Amino acid sequence: MPPSPRYTRLSGLEPLVITPQLLFVNVGERTNVTGSAQFRKMIKEERYEEAVEVARQQVENGAQILDVNMDEGLIDSEKAMVRFLNLIASEPDIARIPVMVDSSKWSVIEAGLQCLQGKGVVNSISLKEGEAQFIEHARKVLRYGAAAVVMAFDETGQADTCARKVEICTRAYRILTEQVGFPPEDIIFDPNIFAVATGIEEHDNYAVDFIQATRIIKDTLPHCHVSGGVSNVSFSFRGNETVRAAIHSVFLYHAIKAGMDMGIVNAGALPIYDDLDPELRERVEDVILNRRKDGTERLLDIAERYKGKKGEKKVEDLAWREKSVRERLAHALVNGIDAYVETDTEEARTQATRPLDVIEGPLMDGMNVVGDLFGAGKMFLPQVVKSARVMKKAVAYLLPYIEEEKLRTGDVGKSNGKIIMATVKGDVHDIGKNIVGVVLACNNFEVVDLGVMVPTQTILDRARAEQADIIGLSGLITPSLEEMTHVAREMQRQGFQMPLMIGGATTSRAHTALKIDPHYSAPTIWVKDASRAVGVAQSLISRDMRSAFVAANDADYAEIRARHKNRGDAKRLVTLGKARGQKFDGGWEHYTPPAPNTPGLTVLDDYPLAELVDYVDWTPFFNAWELFGKYPAILTDAVVGAQASELFRDAQAMLRQIVEEKWLTAKAVFGLWPANSVGDDVEIMWSRDRGPGTGDPGTASPSAAPASAPDSPGSPVPGPRSRLHFLRQQVDKPADRPNFCLADFIAPKDSGKQDWIGAFAVTAGIGIDAHVARFEAAHDDYNAILLKALADRLAEALAERLHQRVRTEFWGYEAAEALDNEALIAEKYRGIRPAPGYPACPEHSEKGLLFDLLDAPGNAGMTLTESFAMLPTAAVSGYYFSHPKSQYFVIGRVSKEQALDYARRKGVELAQVERWLASNLDYDPE
Repeated sequence: MPPSPRYTRLSGLEPLVITPQLLFVNVGERTNVTGSAQFRKMIKEERYEEAVEVARQQVENGAQILDVNMDEGLIDSEKAMVRFLNLIASEPDIARIPVMVDSSKWSVIEAGLQCLQGKGVVNSISLKEGEAQFIEHARKVLRYGAAAVVMAFDETGQADTCARKVEICTRAYRILTEQVGFPPEDIIFDPNIFAVATGIEEHDNYAVDFIQATRIIKDTLPHCHVSGGVSNVSFSFRGNETVRAAIHSVFLYHAIKAGMDMGIVNAGALPIYDDLDPELRERVEDVILNRRKDGTERLLDIAERYKGKKGEKKVEDLAWREKSVRERLAHALVNGIDAYVETDTEEARTQATRPLDVIEGPLMDGMNVVGDLFGAGKMFLPQVVKSARVMKKAVAYLLPYIEEEKLRTGDVGKSNGKIIMATVKGDVHDIGKNIVGVVLACNNFEVVDLGVMVPTQTILDRARAEQADIIGLSGLITPSLEEMTHVAREMQRQGFQMPLMIGGATTSRAHTALKIDPHYSAPTIWVKDASRAVGVAQSLISRDMRSAFVAANDADYAEIRARHKNRGDAKRLVTLGKARGQKFDGGWEHYTPPAPNTPGLTVLDDYPLAELVDYVDWTPFFNAWELFGKYPAILTDAVVGAQASELFRDAQAMLRQIVEEKWLTAKAVFGLWPANSVGDDVEIMWSRDRGPGTGDPGTASPSAAPASAPDSPGSPVPGPRSRLHFLRQQVDKPADRPNFCLADFIAPKDSGKQDWIGAFAVTAGIGIDAHVARFEAAHDDYNAILLKALADRLAEALAERLHQRVRTEFWGYEAAEALDNEALIAEKYRGIRPAPGYPACPEHSEKGLLFDLLDAPGNAGMTLTESFAMLPTAAVSGYYFSHPKSQYFVIGRVSKEQALDYARRKGVELAQVERWLASNLDYDPE
């Protein structure tokens, strides 16, 4: 089997694989303070919002990598680099491409590397300080997982001749590959592009030297790349942008032919080689190729005629508008001009027999020209991107007419099948999905693309409305996989039978079999890439092929399915009446529930992360990694100690970054309200009032009590009333052991005692998605999982710390409590904080009322999915009970009798309750 090709793989939020088919990778140059006076001024004046827009323009103009340089004497380069990279990291349309961290100072480069999302590029390292420092820097770049630009610069100085360029690059290549172990495909040589046409004869051959050196480097140093700062070559024509752009175009045309496959260039200001004024192109070529001794003088002779006056608006050449509509469309496509595309498309439509003829005729002809120019190296990817935009705009204009013709002619039902496609909720990536859609459409499938960030129910409702044959789900980041599982569950719950196709960069056959397929009884098929989509779809729709295809797929999943067996028989249940007769006795005759110091709502915004570190419970952290043992003993465990210690070191290092660099934001809201139990329910009298001072996380100033709050326990409280509904244990127990229900810990309404209940919602996951995406884009599952696990631990730590403060400050029933973290983890305090979805109250839908009471979306930035999962995922919510004998317990199995009673109390159908119970515990339907 031949070895797989060695391609350079970079990434922002999206991967960039540099293959020979790319021809040339465009590195955007305008976010470089040394190359853009405008950008430098923005950074000096700290106008970072405008600076971010410069980056966005570079990406929109086709930059595939973003060069960022902050080297300027009056700028704190390190601080500016970190701030700018963090800002663009939060902009998905910018952060999707890799970043080139560009600086002459190693400290700035290293600071930038620590901010990158995905796999970036260092610009640059060199031999100018000797081999020892070169090797040290290269090893650090390797450790950070980046590629590196290597300058043709050694202890003697910068290479100017072809021979010197080749000599230094060859030496650096040998050191990197043989001593450092640097992947050769991650080496990008910059053999120095110097200015030509300076009037100094020694400079006349600089472009030729670069081109010749490029050819030799690519021929003799396998897998490496050649790059350079293209704007340097035209430096002597500063102020004459037309001539400079022509020089760049001609230089790139010849350098790319020689093997230059990357370059720092203004992606939006690059004319097409063939479109240059013939006289200007000839004289520029004379200079670039050093064909004439008088080349510089001849270019200077005509340069002034192309130089616009300062402030003078460039006059657009509209001569092409006089051509036929077919030629106008081709010109617009080749030049990426969309200003007239709708007008020209409409004219072409009126001349055509069918609107589809416009696409198959002039538009495709124009795109064929684009393809030919690109293949010949006369057009670069940024222009191709612009061409694609023109094409998309034209097709969008024609689509209503195409649909109208289908309805008029009755040409509707001839497709191979209808497929609903969507990028799942929480994900904005759709490039792969769009490609699959095009491939399927070309094979006569009708594709209904719902776009990105599509909620589960929207997908399912549309599938029903369209009478679709297949649903296709797409996603790139890890949370999308979790959402796909939710879609599969909902398809099963709602009785769908149509096949489900799963695709996206982070999906896999194993994940689909383990996490998605078990939740849906109809075929669930993983589609590796666009090339497989047609075969899968045809097999699923064809009656002749489907049975064998699905059987083969099920066989692949069989081994994994076998691991998911039902649990064994549970203990015998008692009747609901008997269970209630054996309820917990709270001793209400002799016990007076404590009233809180701070009734009502309290909101803690932006809770200090540093305060939570000491409250982290590390044991569940190790369990999440399948390292079982109690912290800290696990660190010295004979079996897993070494691995646990290594994991712990990594976790501590990341936790420091999370806190110091504020990767995450923590928020909390809690409420303390009057309450009494009524059977297995708890009736609460609540208010969302909160007073001045709420929201200060440092002092956590309590909110003022609502006007309706009682002055003393037992006082009647007018206001809104809501009921929490709980389940009761039905296991057969000895008479001296109660069958618990959470309502037992609240004073019954007929006891004459006023009790209180608390509710809370906390998160430490705000801001996590950008960092998870950064790791995912770098194929760094380890750090992605590590970050998620730490965010979960911080959320739990916030829940622990908040409960402690509620007990000692806000409710105040244990003001003298003084427990260390070990005692807190061991739950040696008074009271409990059970959460919906957990053993004592396993029914998740109760979170809906809890979130409403707390206004969790408004107060803590937390929301619920259709299945009552919390977002952000690093979140905890639940109740506070203060009774000194309150305890955690497991509901276990419940009978149909209790399910019916529960449905009645909640005012829902039994079938709804049975679905809830079946997903959360061992429901006994008999």
